[in-house]
Amino acid sequence: MSSAIQDTSQLSDNYTLLLLGNAVGTLILLVLLGVNIISLFGRLRKREAGSRLTTRMVLLFIVLSLVPAGTVFYFSMTFLHQSIDSWFNVELEGAMEDALELSHASLDQRMRQNLKQSQRLIENLNDKPISEISLELEDLREIVGANEVALLSQKGNIIAFSGLMPSDILPSLVISSLFLQVQQAEDYVGLDSIDEQLVVQTVVAIKARNRHYLQVIYPVPERINDLTDSVEFAYVRFQEMTYLRHSLKISFSLVLSLVLLMSLLAAISAAFISVREIIAPIRDLVRGTRAVAAGYYGQLLPVKRQDDMGFLVESFNEMVTQISHAQDETRASTQEIERQRAYLETLLTSLRSGVLSFDANLNIRTANQAANIILHVQVMRYYGQSLEQLAHEYLDLSGLVSVVQPLLKKSTDIWQRNIVLESVDGRKELLCQGTPLFSAEGEYNGAVLVFDDVTDMIQAQKNAAWAEVARRLAHEIKNPLTPIQLSAERLQFKLSAKLDEADAQILSRSTTTIVQQVEAMKHMVNDFAEYARPVRHQLESLDLLTLIQEVMVLYSADPKVTIELHSAASVPLIKADGVSIRQVLHNLFKNSLEAMAGAGHINVKLQTVYMSNSTFVQLSIYDTGCGINRQQAKEVFEPYVTNKPKGTGLGLAIVKKIIEEHGGSIILDLQYKQGAGFIMQFPALFVAE
Repeated sequence: MSSAIQDTSQLSDNYTLLLLGNAVGTLILLVLLGVNIISLFGRLRKREAGSRLTTRMVLLFIVLSLVPAGTVFYFSMTFLHQSIDSWFNVELEGAMEDALELSHASLDQRMRQNLKQSQRLIENLNDKPISEISLELEDLREIVGANEVALLSQKGNIIAFSGLMPSDILPSLVISSLFLQVQQAEDYVGLDSIDEQLVVQTVVAIKARNRHYLQVIYPVPERINDLTDSVEFAYVRFQEMTYLRHSLKISFSLVLSLVLLMSLLAAISAAFISVREIIAPIRDLVRGTRAVAAGYYGQLLPVKRQDDMGFLVESFNEMVTQISHAQDETRASTQEIERQRAYLETLLTSLRSGVLSFDANLNIRTANQAANIILHVQVMRYYGQSLEQLAHEYLDLSGLVSVVQPLLKKSTDIWQRNIVLESVDGRKELLCQGTPLFSAEGEYNGAVLVFDDVTDMIQAQKNAAWAEVARRLAHEIKNPLTPIQLSAERLQFKLSAKLDEADAQILSRSTTTIVQQVEAMKHMVNDFAEYARPVRHQLESLDLLTLIQEVMVLYSADPKVTIELHSAASVPLIKADGVSIRQVLHNLFKNSLEAMAGAGHINVKLQTVYMSNSTFVQLSIYDTGCGINRQQAKEVFEPYVTNKPKGTGLGLAIVKKIIEEHGGSIILDLQYKQGAGFIMQFPALFVAE
């Protein structure tokens, strides 16, 4: 563009290449910028890290580059247009025309002087012969200071010639095109160029006998020649630029616009590249932060720069390393806590004692399996709730809660209580022990309640005590009974014949009463002895259904009594002593008949039940007799508890003892209100096919 001011032809030659190069560069930058912008929009939609910062920094780069570039562009365009317009003002154009006219006038004056000089030269040659004139050409040339002098014939042929250089033998300029003018008696003068030097060519006629002509070539001074060329060149250049004035403005404006556009695009591209370099560590930090948030602490970020961002990345790596070490320690501590917790849970699960833990508000936190079994409640369903809410749904536990809850609230030391729990399964005695929990600062954190089902232990103690009593009674009472009976019979035998009839009847009734009561006492003593005596059962595989059917036949003879049997399709066998189980059935059927006063209905159910991953054979016997009142129901299986006038109270105690010796259990069904109902369970030997 700078050279175009001196040479528009060079601009014309390179303009297409210049424009094409700028266009290609602009297109490449546009494509690059478009790719970056599309990529930036994609990252913005995905909310990638650094996308918003990239947008702000790119916009900042655009503003910072557009404002100064636009300002420079505006003033450059204004200055360029004003400069080009200043080149072509009226004064400059007039000066160029005056200089050209002055140059022409100077040359015209020079030609007129040379023409007059040639005309004066031939005044002395008009009367001379041609031969003499030919000999004087050299002198004539030197006199006028010409470069060449040539004598021409009437037809324009060269007769004689004299040149400045000895080697010149012919004129430098031909006259063929000018000869017609000369033949018409008009002298010729004109400018011409010889070896790029201006010369004045004159041709004048010699008035001799035969008309001849003299051609004189005068040199133009070198200074005038140079000035003339300079003026003509400047004028031509001025006219050329005047013609290209509008094109120059458009060309300069287009190129400057392309330069501005390329500068702006280059600045934006540089902004993307620079921001990418700045954002790269931030993006790595965001990726590392997300990895840390997701729980991955082993991935460290690469440190590619030794500046503030590099220091930030190094600090992040150090932080991640410390967090990783802390996590490892935490994980190890957690694993240790989990192991201790699993060990504690295993320990609590293996305990046969029920364990309940409470928080500071006395809401249930944890419970072991033994607590569920003892209370017959899935306590885990009530985690976070109080004991009152548990007792509200399970009324059988209200007695337990009414005693335990105040102690848990008020006690600050270990306490222990024996609590009787009445449930559908019968009467249970629980040994409860509570312990308050305090933190290291002495703050109350909750409590632990441990309870054991001591019903069997207490029952065993009672059974052992009754057995000892029965053994001693049988030993102390049985020995004098036989002498008493024999003495009464001897008295009747000795005195019946000696007394009158009235006294004899009194004696007979008295001795009979003594014998009967002795027999009753013997029977009671035998029951005592049987209850106290340990029995060795002959265990075998027993079909309980067959045994029940055999016993039922013995009690089905009375038409006033109906016995109905309901049995499952297949009932497993049990391992038991047939004689003992038969005794159990006899006692239960006998009690039912006595309770119904010889008329009623007995319902027998035999089925298979599954509890605690075990299989049991369940036998239920229900009658429509007088039933058992609730006060006696608590101690119905205790020895010497009976509502019969002549009963000893050992029947159900012996039944319970036999069933427990076979690994089974018996309970009184308190929900049955039409009479008495007993539910017995025996461990199944195997499942019948």
